[in-house]
Amino acid sequence: MKSTKLYVIGFTLFSLIFLGLVLPTSVVAQEEESSDATSALLEEVTVTARKREESAQNVPLSVTAYGARQLEALKVRDLQNLAVAMPNVAMDDIGTFRSTANFSIRGLGINSSIPSIDPTVGVFVDGVYIGQNSGVILDMFDIKSIEVLRGPQGTLFGRNVTGGAVLINTKRPGDEGEFSARVALDGNPNGDGGLNRYVMASASGPLGDNMGGRLSFYHNDDDGWFVNQFNGEDFGESKTTIFRPVFTWQSENVDMTLRWEHLESDGQGPASQTHTNGLGVPGNAVNFDRDSFDFAIDGEGFVDIENDLVSLEINWNVALGDGRVTNIFGWRDYTAMGESDIDAQPVWLFHAPFWNNSEQFSNELRYNGTFDKSNVTAGVFWFTNEINYHERRNLVGVLTGNAAPFVRQDGGGNYWVDTIAAFFSIDYQVDDDWTVTGGIRFTNEEKKVEITSLVRNTSVFPALTECNVTLGTCAFDFSDEEEWNAWSGKLGFAYSIADDRRIYGHWSRAQRSGGYNLRNTAIDTVNLGPGPFDEETVDNLEFGFKSELAGGGRLNAAVFYNQIDDMQREINLSDPVSGVVQVLKNTADANILGFEIDGTFPIGSNTVLQASLGWIDPEYKNVTFDLNGDGAINQADEDLELPRAAEWTYSIGLTHSVDVGNGGGHLSGRVNFAYRDDSLYTDNNLGILLEQEMLDAGLDYSTAGGRWVLSIYGRNLLNAVKHGGDTQLPSTLVSPLVNVGGTFSPLAKGRVVGVEVGFNY
Repeated sequence: MKSTKLYVIGFTLFSLIFLGLVLPTSVVAQEEESSDATSALLEEVTVTARKREESAQNVPLSVTAYGARQLEALKVRDLQNLAVAMPNVAMDDIGTFRSTANFSIRGLGINSSIPSIDPTVGVFVDGVYIGQNSGVILDMFDIKSIEVLRGPQGTLFGRNVTGGAVLINTKRPGDEGEFSARVALDGNPNGDGGLNRYVMASASGPLGDNMGGRLSFYHNDDDGWFVNQFNGEDFGESKTTIFRPVFTWQSENVDMTLRWEHLESDGQGPASQTHTNGLGVPGNAVNFDRDSFDFAIDGEGFVDIENDLVSLEINWNVALGDGRVTNIFGWRDYTAMGESDIDAQPVWLFHAPFWNNSEQFSNELRYNGTFDKSNVTAGVFWFTNEINYHERRNLVGVLTGNAAPFVRQDGGGNYWVDTIAAFFSIDYQVDDDWTVTGGIRFTNEEKKVEITSLVRNTSVFPALTECNVTLGTCAFDFSDEEEWNAWSGKLGFAYSIADDRRIYGHWSRAQRSGGYNLRNTAIDTVNLGPGPFDEETVDNLEFGFKSELAGGGRLNAAVFYNQIDDMQREINLSDPVSGVVQVLKNTADANILGFEIDGTFPIGSNTVLQASLGWIDPEYKNVTFDLNGDGAINQADEDLELPRAAEWTYSIGLTHSVDVGNGGGHLSGRVNFAYRDDSLYTDNNLGILLEQEMLDAGLDYSTAGGRWVLSIYGRNLLNAVKHGGDTQLPSTLVSPLVNVGGTFSPLAKGRVVGVEVGFNY
């Protein structure tokens, strides 16, 4: 397998370099524009990575961008559909609680569902920062573009983007009336599970001389992809409904956009699999092959999510520097409750209900303008977030004959975050070829917390008692507040070799502020308690190359070096008292070296080849926490591998379009293979995540003008097994007579095939 992987890596790298060198001079320019999917893939995508609209190719950053037509061609339903599509990028759902993002870029990621841990990869929806990783991976539709920025973005973005940023931009009303609708049906082709149905529609147009409106609707009804071997029934049921009204108003110098997105989603809990853990202990009473979709759980669990996101964006053209003042106000109200079967067994050992309520407000005011040879961006950012979180652990109900848990633990807390920041960035054009960049940002962040520790709030059958933080019925055993100040910066350059080729380089710094652990399960609150832990700092040195090829193609490459100081990690450990202990600590300093290449190459007039390749080499430099749990901090800890840092990622895909008949119809076919190395899940390297080999394909037929579109598609056609995590469970729980072992490893869907019919007017 290793030799095959090296062969594919070598072939992909050779193809990228060969096509980049040959295509600009040897490919004959296309006589006419490519049709359908091929033209969509060659479209120039406008991005806002530097807080102004510009071509992705002109941005001196490592960025992958997808426009609306590209997202539709690829049948992207949520961010997980892009999980293995980009070099050095993993966009995964942890699976413990549905919709919880555990994104990792260039080896910087988290492995947590704790709502108080700040993500390394920030998600921004229409310019609004999403303040926790819960409720992020939800169904998407009617999207204008998605931008994935690799590397720390310390000077121009909100909070906590040491790994990168994901920008989701929804569509605005158009100048003319338009309507589109999609219905789709897909499922597991082997007959397991049920059907998965989609209905999507949007209508847009002017509402007067200065006003426009857009209304989008989305509904997904999924009967589940899996089969629970505990009872032989379909598993994974969920229903999601979203609607999004958008209103715009504009005058000669001012335009405003008001958006409201309302989401309701409910369904069953995770498809929890247990398999032999890193210590060689199998699950009891069942144990499954890690490379399978088999599981059997007695607690099907549930999840119920409601989310509202409102934003008001105002743009005002001003005479100063022929510039623009932008203000983006955001409000998000998120509530979720659910339950997961953590023991992953057909007996009651470890079931975990949770409640998560959060409300955030944010406002960004910025200016962008041009003064002679300088492009200036300056602004202030304000953010506040309140999280009320409760978790319950209902343990070893098998000892009561499933009448009730034998042990119950309650815990969680209230969490307040207040952030204010100021930023300034300038791009100075030295001459026609050289541009230099400088940026600086100051951030002040205050956090306050009240915590109920689970292990200190334990009751035993038959005198079981319970409390709930979200209802105000728990006593707090820890309270604290802390403040962090941080300076971020950037220095860089860009040089135009020719009109279609340029290089860039920069140094940048970004931070994640310190914080607290709302899921405190440790008895030792001094060494392993709720915090505070300190801020994490990432210094990034990057050099890149961007080029445009004949026929609309692109070839981009970057090499980078990250130095991480005071790395924030969740230490995930099995525990015989609480099942699992998760400790948030600054564990080490580390370095990450890597490179990435990606390209889009037109071949002839109707064929497009896409390929990418990424590699990283992470290593610890100074470990300050006993990662392997042997009682000492030594070389053995430094020899461990960083979690969620897959060494190799690559992809290669082909899209071909042809005219059909004399009526102006088009037929497009596509196939794409993507690979991601296996990686570690836990810091002690006992938990692992399988390598990913993802094969997607599709066939689209569109009538003249794209009025009707019929699509057949398949995702994960190789049926690759993917786990959201690999939590190690203890050999025994509560009592030495109650055996557990194995893992909690929630499964993602395998092979999916489907059909979609679309109408555009």
